[in-house]
Amino acid sequence: MKRAAAKQLIEAYYFQLTDGCGDQHCTNTNCASSTNFALKDKDRNVLAVMSIDLFKNKAQLCENERNKIARNEIPSPMKQDSPSQNSGPSKVTVGQALQLTRTPPIPGPSTSKSSGGATPKMKPSTPTEPKETPYLDEEKLHAILKPCTDTNDWSPLIKCIGSVFYSPESLIKSFQKKSTNNLIKAILQHDSDDNMDTNDDFIDIHKVKTVNLEDRDEINVDIESLQRCFEMLMDTPDLPFQNALINAIVSLSKDIVINFKFTRNLERKENYLNIFVIIMEIPLLHSPEFIDSAYPEFCKALGCMPLSGQVKLARYWSKFSADRLRNMVLSLQQLLTVKLIDGESKYSRAFQVNDDECITGPVRVMKILYYASLYGGQRDSRKILDEERKILEAESEMQNEMLGGAGAMGVEREGKEVRPVRDDPLAKELDISHADCPSPLVPFEDFINDTLNETVSMEMDYKYKLDSEETPMKFSFFNHSFVLNMPSKQMGLYMDNRVQMYKERRSSVIQTIVHGMPTMPYLRIRVSRNRIIDDALVALEMVAMENPSDLRKQLFVEFDGEQGVDEGGVSKEFFQLIVEEIFNVDFGMFTYNPDTRQFWFNPMSFENEGQFTLCGIVLGLAIYNSTIVDVHFPSVVYRKLVGKLGTFQDLKGVDPTLARTLQDLLDYEGTDMEDVFMQTFQISYLDVFGSTITHSLKDAGETIPVNQLNKQEFVDMYADFILNKSIEKQFRAFRRGFSMVTNESPLRALFRPEEIEMLICGSEDYDFNALEDACEYDGGFDKKSQTIRDFWEVVHGFDDEKKCQLLQFTTGTDRVPVGGLSKLKLIIARNGPDSDRLPTAHTCFNVLLLPDYLNKEKLQERLLEAITYSKGFGML
Repeated sequence: MKRAAAKQLIEAYYFQLTDGCGDQHCTNTNCASSTNFALKDKDRNVLAVMSIDLFKNKAQLCENERNKIARNEIPSPMKQDSPSQNSGPSKVTVGQALQLTRTPPIPGPSTSKSSGGATPKMKPSTPTEPKETPYLDEEKLHAILKPCTDTNDWSPLIKCIGSVFYSPESLIKSFQKKSTNNLIKAILQHDSDDNMDTNDDFIDIHKVKTVNLEDRDEINVDIESLQRCFEMLMDTPDLPFQNALINAIVSLSKDIVINFKFTRNLERKENYLNIFVIIMEIPLLHSPEFIDSAYPEFCKALGCMPLSGQVKLARYWSKFSADRLRNMVLSLQQLLTVKLIDGESKYSRAFQVNDDECITGPVRVMKILYYASLYGGQRDSRKILDEERKILEAESEMQNEMLGGAGAMGVEREGKEVRPVRDDPLAKELDISHADCPSPLVPFEDFINDTLNETVSMEMDYKYKLDSEETPMKFSFFNHSFVLNMPSKQMGLYMDNRVQMYKERRSSVIQTIVHGMPTMPYLRIRVSRNRIIDDALVALEMVAMENPSDLRKQLFVEFDGEQGVDEGGVSKEFFQLIVEEIFNVDFGMFTYNPDTRQFWFNPMSFENEGQFTLCGIVLGLAIYNSTIVDVHFPSVVYRKLVGKLGTFQDLKGVDPTLARTLQDLLDYEGTDMEDVFMQTFQISYLDVFGSTITHSLKDAGETIPVNQLNKQEFVDMYADFILNKSIEKQFRAFRRGFSMVTNESPLRALFRPEEIEMLICGSEDYDFNALEDACEYDGGFDKKSQTIRDFWEVVHGFDDEKKCQLLQFTTGTDRVPVGGLSKLKLIIARNGPDSDRLPTAHTCFNVLLLPDYLNKEKLQERLLEAITYSKGFGML
């Protein structure tokens, strides 16, 4: 057959490149026997590709130069070498092509001639036999296992496993797909048989459809065959090969680490991809024997893989099923947990968990799987991503211009360079982020390791994070936040925010020294409770206009006529009060949906863009100053804050009724859609005054009926109008204000949109039993004191409203912190003996001052009065 003929000729080129023709005096530079052979260091995969190039270019085969393969005519080799046979078109058969490459060729004439003009003597050549690298595949394993099973002597299997898994070259060569055959098959793809020469005897090389060789797989492991091999090994009684496999992997991993650290040849490093794929398929990785030594050493080696190799592995594993990928993640989680528990006693200030390669190695590997999960999950379309990128780039450019200008006083600010937020290199190469993939292959929660979060010190980890910016070998979990839970990430953000506050404070001192400007180390706001909106927004507007970077200073709030010193509690109440005013529907900036109990941007608002910018600043300041506020936005707002666009899937959170109606339209399959729905590409909606407003989703939309062909387009455009276009000005201003505070923060890198919502709004888990367990006592109280026991009996009897009032009274906010009430360190201190005084609180420090009341009834009466009617700050 024609394809078989081309395949055999390519194989001839392949064997010529790998084994050579056997002639020590060969002058063909494309032959391994030639002294001028330039591809000595290339592996067999590269040579397989080269053989296809030689095939396409009609390159010389040793002793013969042919462009076509004859099927039927098989002349003898000696006849082909005769000069008289070379006058006509050259033909070489399949059998002859194989004979030329698999056996030593018939020697050609010598370059020297006898003086008598006699026929030159033929000098036989001696083929060189290179030592073959041992390797393993399904066929060889079958051949080894059968006699071992019959004789119950497993030493040949143990020797084979040890030798193959010990050597990188052997393992790279093992369990390969038939790479040459696959490449030949790809190159022989054609549109129809008409593309081939109609002559039955020949195949024309130029009429074969070519393939882009750069698009081939870098990893050519035959996964199905590999899994069958491991199944056969797992069926052996008592797993006699296990110790040999463990020792081989330990030695192999150490060898790979050395090669990665001291080999500059990037191509050689990427040849190890097959090794990593093979070992990650071993069913015994999660066993105690492997976890003890082999698995950690292997993870160290894989963690040293260069970025280009990590990208290829992530793309390769992204094609796995969700279950297979999840099992790989769970095996790494098991390794992490065991090693953390075993090494708990050795961690100290001098030796952090960040320094333990048995921990950092698996986390590095998990990072590749994390991005593989994102890359293979349900992602936003390229069209949406490109549109979002353009919007963000335009807004970022405008933001940089605002931050880079001089202040209102005309003085150029020193030390105010915009700090770039570094993207993860692997995410950047794959062009993906967690915000782009709402449905990954493996749930985000499966990557979080609770034991690790209990062990790691985020304060020290943040120091490692700063060091890693200068020394790449330093490891920080801050840069691998997928393993961290919300409280840990919040602590990391808190550390980063505090560092930026100190930098801004230092910059203010420098401005005072250099320019003689008044020292303003803090962002101070003075407001009146009666004019809190006007006072706050005017003060913030002045700061935003003069120098937006001052918004990143530590916030201090003062209430007119009150003597409270802001150590956090005053700010909490400030945010609580201002949010209540901003989201008042009478204010007109937001609309309220009673079905969802959430607010949405009013597209017909009379407020200018500056007001929405200031609202965004308030929300950004709440995050920056670690304050939870009572904001009720649909989830799409937080997606839009990180640069995403709202889609039809997000419409349910904004207008469930409209979302259901549009879904019914999508689900309708009848041919009479136009008559049933009578909908065109013109929509109508009500403004705040109840007037009907019409809008065409496309040009002449009122004349375009919605039918089965364009219904998806209509739904997408409708959702885009409601969630994006109708509120474009308002939300752009809102996000601009938010970014003024958070543009240099790692907020977007650390937190997914739903986590940002929790960071702003807090948890909804009002578990007062957890609060009681975490509570501390002072001033003579302990958990066995009668007053304390009475206190908790009273509190547990409160309804949800009273419990929220108690939180507001003691902490300055009624919101539950991230991680639940167990993360709220409430302190109850004894405030003297029994008296008629009301309980008081230091909201800045979460301290409740409780007199030692005589009985539970009096305690309940005094506590209810305090949490219901107390307001404002005195001398506390």
